[in-house]
Amino acid sequence: MPQTIYDKIWNDHLVHQQEDGTSLLFVDRHLIHEVTSPQAFEGLRNSNRKVRQPSLTLAVADHNVPTTDRSVPITDKDSKIQIETLEKKLCRIRNKSFWNER
Repeated sequence: MPQTIYDKIWNDHLVHQQEDGTSLLFVDRHLIHEVTSPQAFEGLRNSNRKVRQPSLTLAVADHNVPTTDRSVPITDKDSKIQIETLEKKLCRIRNKSFWNER
């Protein structure tokens, strides 16, 4: 029986499927941003887990950056804190600065 592209991707990432249909998938990329990532990192910390493969984590600060002139510093206090927090977490899991890799 032919498979859709969705089925092919799903099956290629399927680690285990229970009888009730519950599936465990292997995620080969971690896409994160500055707004909800602190909660995710806190959840990992609270459960004594860490990011399994930091090299597969891609972070994008896309919610709190200026949209017109990026040479102007971020003036909103909360936005600045969210971006700085993301940077600190990435430095901790990757042992290097993400933003300075350009």
